[in-house]
Amino acid sequence: MDLSVLLPLVGILVVAAGFAGILAGLFGVGGGIILVPAYFYVFSATGFDGPQLMQICLATSLASIIVTSTRSVMAHNKRGAVDWGILKSWAPGIALGAVVGVLIAAGLRSDALAVIFAVLATIVGIYLAFGRKDWRIAPQMPGTVTRSILSPVLGFLSVLMGIGGGSFGVPLMTLYSVPMHRAVATAAGFGLLIAVPSVLGFIFVQVDGAPPWTLGAVNGPAFLITICMTVLTAPLGAKLAHALDAMVLRRVFAVFILLVAANMMREALWG
Repeated sequence: MDLSVLLPLVGILVVAAGFAGILAGLFGVGGGIILVPAYFYVFSATGFDGPQLMQICLATSLASIIVTSTRSVMAHNKRGAVDWGILKSWAPGIALGAVVGVLIAAGLRSDALAVIFAVLATIVGIYLAFGRKDWRIAPQMPGTVTRSILSPVLGFLSVLMGIGGGSFGVPLMTLYSVPMHRAVATAAGFGLLIAVPSVLGFIFVQVDGAPPWTLGAVNGPAFLITICMTVLTAPLGAKLAHALDAMVLRRVFAVFILLVAANMMREALWG
């Protein structure tokens, strides 16, 4: 492999993944909603901007989520915060939605996936900006019929964004009166249910013109660098978060996500 191509790619990924780790720790989210646009800009800047670029970004982000979600579930479970009843009942639908998401994503062009990411990220950003903690739909999680609809949708949309369970799962569970800490802990399990089947699927997606050392749609260097850097830098963001007001952080993160979404939309539509 040509080192003149590989070394700049690695250097930029180190910086991007480190920054993503700080933001993930600072704002209390999984890295996917930050990492996907980071990968997109890094790979584009280094010349890997083909029609399947977004598949690589989504798949690599989801691969990193397998590791981070596993660590998160184990840590939360030690504190008894994971609701295994919710996880078990929602698992089949979420996994099914994730598989369908891979099948759809594999057939779309990168610019179409970028637009989808931008639209969904805008919805997340608006919710973070204007949503209230006391909003409730019902006093308990939905029954079989509603769950059978919502769980595949959650898995499907998460794969199209390359994210774990937090961005959709936490708001959903809190709207159904699950306490915030339990929702965050359980959503980490959603991340595994989304990431494992989707990554297995993305491994078999054929990508032309992929960056060096890419298996299917999963880029190995980006995955390894992301895991190493987020482990190092996420605690720094977490420490900073404790020193700042939670609602201010939520609003700042909302603005950040909306700006990222707007830029992704611009890149997809006008290049």
